[in-house]
Amino acid sequence: MLMRSLHLLSSSSILHRFASRSIASLSSLPRRRNRVRTHNPSFYCPFPPVLSRPISSGKVLAMADETSSSTSSTSQKHTNRLAAEHSPYLLQHAHNPVDWYPWGEEAFEEARKRDVPIFLSIGYSTCHWCHVMEVESFEDEEVAKLLNDSFISIKVDREERPDVDKVYMSFVQALYGGGGWPLSVFLSPDLKPLMGGTYFPPNDNYGRPGFKTLLKKVKDAWDSKKDTLVKSGTYAIEELSKALSANAGAEKLSDEISRTAVSICAKQFSRSYDSEFGGFGSAPKFPRPVEIQLMLYHSKKLKESGKTSEADENQSMILFSLQGMANGGMHDHIGGGFHRYSVDECWHVPHFEKMLYDQGQLANIYLDGFIITKDVMYSYVARDILDYLRRDMIAPEGGIFSAEDADSFEFEGAKGKKEGAFYIWTSDEIDEVLGENADLFKEHYYVKKSGNCDLSSRSDPHNEFAGRNVLIERNELSAMASKFSISTEKYQEILGECRRKLFDVRLKRPKPHLDDKIIVSWNGLVISSFARASKILTAEPESTKYYFPVVNSQPEDYLEVAEKAALFIRGSLYDEQSRRLQHSYRQGPSKAPAFLDDYAFLISGLLDLYENGGGVTWLKWAIELQETQDELYLDREGGAYFNTQGQDPSVLLRVKEDHDGAEPSGNSVSAINLVRLASIVAGDKAESYLSTAQRLLAVFELRLRELAVAVPLMCCGADMISVPSRKQVVLVGSKSSAELNNMLAAAHSVYDPNKTVIHIDPSSADEMEFWEEHNNNVAEMAKKNRNSEKVVALVCQHFTCSPPVFDSSALTRLLSK
Repeated sequence: MLMRSLHLLSSSSILHRFASRSIASLSSLPRRRNRVRTHNPSFYCPFPPVLSRPISSGKVLAMADETSSSTSSTSQKHTNRLAAEHSPYLLQHAHNPVDWYPWGEEAFEEARKRDVPIFLSIGYSTCHWCHVMEVESFEDEEVAKLLNDSFISIKVDREERPDVDKVYMSFVQALYGGGGWPLSVFLSPDLKPLMGGTYFPPNDNYGRPGFKTLLKKVKDAWDSKKDTLVKSGTYAIEELSKALSANAGAEKLSDEISRTAVSICAKQFSRSYDSEFGGFGSAPKFPRPVEIQLMLYHSKKLKESGKTSEADENQSMILFSLQGMANGGMHDHIGGGFHRYSVDECWHVPHFEKMLYDQGQLANIYLDGFIITKDVMYSYVARDILDYLRRDMIAPEGGIFSAEDADSFEFEGAKGKKEGAFYIWTSDEIDEVLGENADLFKEHYYVKKSGNCDLSSRSDPHNEFAGRNVLIERNELSAMASKFSISTEKYQEILGECRRKLFDVRLKRPKPHLDDKIIVSWNGLVISSFARASKILTAEPESTKYYFPVVNSQPEDYLEVAEKAALFIRGSLYDEQSRRLQHSYRQGPSKAPAFLDDYAFLISGLLDLYENGGGVTWLKWAIELQETQDELYLDREGGAYFNTQGQDPSVLLRVKEDHDGAEPSGNSVSAINLVRLASIVAGDKAESYLSTAQRLLAVFELRLRELAVAVPLMCCGADMISVPSRKQVVLVGSKSSAELNNMLAAAHSVYDPNKTVIHIDPSSADEMEFWEEHNNNVAEMAKKNRNSEKVVALVCQHFTCSPPVFDSSALTRLLSK
């Protein structure tokens, strides 16, 4: 692909081939690709699962031993403009010899003044291959001279500026079918893309030109074919703009697609199901939570239609996949939480970075697994994730940090970082730490003297982890306990104590870099999971025991975490006067305004916060944010939401995102938010919410019809809007009553995505005023039951409410029908 890129620069006929390509295919571009740890030292683009293309299995290029942090010796010699930024990723490059600029008018003006192209490098602070390219190229004096003499070099943190990333990632994907980070793109001074790729090695190798050669060729092409390059870039942006901003062809989604989208998507996923290890597709394996959400939703629909055996078969795929993920090395058994993905098919050897958006979504699907099965294995994993976040990822003020790096130093004073160094173990280390329990632990977690990354040819093809072990559970607890002639409970106690000892030893190792940005959208995902856990986990049997790294938290503790995160965002990233959010926070709010995802994900989290016992103030704020989202992002003529406000002239594309990837799309989440809000309020406002959702879905009808697997959460939204009447559970009682908490727990004890929980305290003037304004039916229910000594629960559907029930067990039975 590198050769193709270079040829693109030197041949006007190939440059114009972009214009003749079928741009219709761009509508299926993924919004956020899964981040693949590849070792291919070529111009490589990892492909998302929805494209159904194989991942290149190129030769491994281990990270250079000279890899160093941004505080290496170069910090004493060079300092560039990035030193004044707040982004951890930009600060990592603040002492490169490259004369980096942040994204902004100063850089653009300098490029125009010098009439030179821009080299744009986009990444994020926990990106393994971003680190590699920094060490190999951006810390190299020769490369820096080439860049400084002939280009204006700009660094962008894609987590701070996803809008900028989207423009140029879309360009690279359109040309090559895939993309990834670091994203490397050459631009004209007016920001039109000329060519691009991902990671480039510094030198010519494997028959491909390296980054130095590429820089020289780009300069030569700019000097000799500038007009052709700029013309092609302009045309590319025009065509991308058309392709990525579709309009609705009707006022609503067709009834056929609304009814069938979920089943079509589920059947497509089922065809790629891995019956040996779980999950969908082959290596590398990604925990794409939206897939599991859709499959669980589909199972519920099958059961409701009487197709029990088909529902059970569908559900068993998901539960087996959840078990495989929890047992595998992608799960951090010592510290809790999940790594980004598994490089092999058996969930064993991961790419070791930990991302906040994964933790929030995975906690939610394990909570769903617990609701459905009542098996504490699933609630245990949910606690494992949430307890990891509480311990390691929450700022004192309540905001939740973004990510932890895959790479770290093996020991203090080491010259270079290595991927997974913080997480892996030798057999001797375990012997030394665990003593008499070492053999039990090693057998349980498949630890071997020679190293255990041998379960698949993909796990460690070049022996990077020789003699080291990534912990994985391969045997049943009961069978292992029997083998060691002890009770299962005692066996679990020993394992928990062993994990605690290893955790304490691990704390003495150099820690991976923590990206302590607080991103609104990702916090919204986690607010949801903490809030839901606060009620769902109350269904665990009283006899349930917890073993490290899970701590014995009371479920209500999780609600407090959710509320503190929401309070932080409201206090630090929200302007009460303009009613607008900022995107992120690190040492103060970011310069970038919020994006669609920030509003949509936060609204979803606030709705979960309210429905799980939070005050009506969170519901008020969700409604307020929805009004602002509609004002800033809604295409009132064409339908659906743009990803940006469209006010920054340096962002050349305004896109309507739909792909549900590692994160769901803002439009998918918004469709479901609107359905939920319509079931909370009444009258014209409810009708307006539904109308907006209908037009949103109509924009993506072709996508839902032809490539449902790319939009699984949107498929759920399409089905939700077709449900004749969403179930409402209305709880009336004093907020100070313990029984209200019991009733809330009962309301959430049955899996039903088409259900809304409303709670109202008739003695609260603030709450009564809210409901009288937004849904007088709820206010009337509260008035009628004002004098009840007990909490009253009513289940309403099809404009009819059940007779009131007065205890949580009766409510659970009613909802289980």
